[in-house]
Amino acid sequence: MTSETPVIEIHDLHKAYGALEVLKGVSMTAPRGHVLSLIGSSGSGKSTLLRCCNLLEDSQQGEIRFKGEPVSWKGSSHHRRPADAKQVLRIRTNLSMVFQQFNLWAHMTILQNVMEAPVTVLGRDRAEVEQAARGYLDKVGIGDKCDVYPAQLSGGQQQRAAIARALCMEPEALLFDEPTSALDPELEQEVVKVIKDLAAEGRTMIIVTHDMKLAADVSDHVVFLHQGLIEEQGPPETLFGAPESERLRGFLSSTQAA
Repeated sequence: MTSETPVIEIHDLHKAYGALEVLKGVSMTAPRGHVLSLIGSSGSGKSTLLRCCNLLEDSQQGEIRFKGEPVSWKGSSHHRRPADAKQVLRIRTNLSMVFQQFNLWAHMTILQNVMEAPVTVLGRDRAEVEQAARGYLDKVGIGDKCDVYPAQLSGGQQQRAAIARALCMEPEALLFDEPTSALDPELEQEVVKVIKDLAAEGRTMIIVTHDMKLAADVSDHVVFLHQGLIEEQGPPETLFGAPESERLRGFLSSTQAA
């Protein structure tokens, strides 16, 4: 693998739930060190595309490559599944996902939440993981919350803990699925700051977001999805400053009015 090999490449991806076609032939690339944002109205296929990236969803057609390595499949159409369970695990552990709902374990402290996967899934040394976990909790601004439980934190603090948990896996890329949409505006800004800091560090990220300002501020490349297809894509200054597509112009004006 060369340093130019993208972390994720998707070519002509199709995904349907029964008769409902959600992705109709989408291709995109996430180069190393780049931030890619996926925008579009509800139902456009953004979250489905993100979940297909780390094989949380099975797609029916198309190619997914991780660091140049194609995902191997068996079966076809609605019966297509990944063929190699070890490959799936390796890809998933290298693509850490941060969900809209924080998905923290309620019975574990914040520190235990962040440490759990590196210790149990990756088999890393507990003492080393604890040191790393404390560092990542410091990084996201809640280092003083190691010993409290999720229910004792605000939504913004819980989402920052979820980001620290994702970082502690030392992933090749971070996948964010609407990371701020469950938060009040003031708590949203805490999480936006963390994401901006991570982007400034040159981390590879794919972000599904309804926050156009966040997409404009952190992205190297923005993809606008409409009804399962890429309607327009390019650098944020072009997409937000001089959109070509009538649909994108309409979408941006509706988000500004909201």
